[in-house]
Amino acid sequence: MPLSIAVLGAGRIGKVHAVAITATPGVQLAAVADAHAPSAQELADTHGCRVATIEDIAASSDVDAVAICTPTDTHADLIELFAKAGKPIFCEKPIDLSLDRVKRCLAVVEETGTPLMIGFNRRFDPHFAALKRTIEEGRIGDIEQVIVTSRDPGLPHLDYLPRSGGLFRDMTIHDFDMVRFLLGEEIDRVFATTSVLVDPKVGELGDVDTASVMLRTPSGRQAVIVNSRRATYGYDQRIEVHGSDGMVTAENQHEAAVTLATSSGYTRPPLQNFFMTRYAAAYRAEIAAFLKALETGGAMTPSGADGLMALTLANAADVSAREARVVRLTNDLT
Repeated sequence: MPLSIAVLGAGRIGKVHAVAITATPGVQLAAVADAHAPSAQELADTHGCRVATIEDIAASSDVDAVAICTPTDTHADLIELFAKAGKPIFCEKPIDLSLDRVKRCLAVVEETGTPLMIGFNRRFDPHFAALKRTIEEGRIGDIEQVIVTSRDPGLPHLDYLPRSGGLFRDMTIHDFDMVRFLLGEEIDRVFATTSVLVDPKVGELGDVDTASVMLRTPSGRQAVIVNSRRATYGYDQRIEVHGSDGMVTAENQHEAAVTLATSSGYTRPPLQNFFMTRYAAAYRAEIAAFLKALETGGAMTPSGADGLMALTLANAADVSAREARVVRLTNDLT
């Protein structure tokens, strides 16, 4: 029997995961829940499943697991509800914007023994996964530096920013997880600098749109994250890892893998425009990984602890940017 999953939240990310679930062998979409009834019905009609309430899904015997794709401020409560209901949980990042709330939530997950996977989808991107394998095979020697470039093609709707948690908790949190994933060692120092360069209204809302972050591990390995809410040329997603024996890079993905050469020079198709297309394969792969972990009893990766650490780094970067100083995770309140 296929794993039966209900999607909670019929917004943009809920639609992405509904597509990933229906495209993954061994998984089926059982139900959709959303506070906005027309959105829930539209998504359910698209994929041929039923609309249900959260309470119905928690009590339903024909729903094996849930994918939480609701607003961030509902994540922790829903994780606790479904952990107590005994249903495995896939949850979009972050678990919450408060470290204390995340810790309380994870205590419930541990107490109930419920499998929990956090949606850091970039770990599952085929290109980034190949980069990770190259590192693990020892082909570049010992890691010394990681550079992550992540620039969105444009600002999200300004109404979204006040509830997003800010650039570090909303956008850079993916990059913090990727740096941890690649370095294989925890970060102990963070220095961040931010600006408002894309739209002054972002600053008026208490957020930033441009950031650079430097991170260091206890052994001296370094990482640099470069973020912007504006890339006029498309969705800019690149990683470079330098080691003692060489370097490995994962480049941007274009709409087609072709290059045209004429007397005017070399041209390539545009970059894939945003996360829904750039990371479509990654969303499918993470659902497949969720299924495999449930079938084999393996550990869920990324875990709740990974979510906690990424948020810790986001908080540290926020403190660093506001106070213009290096934050030491072992000493400072983050």
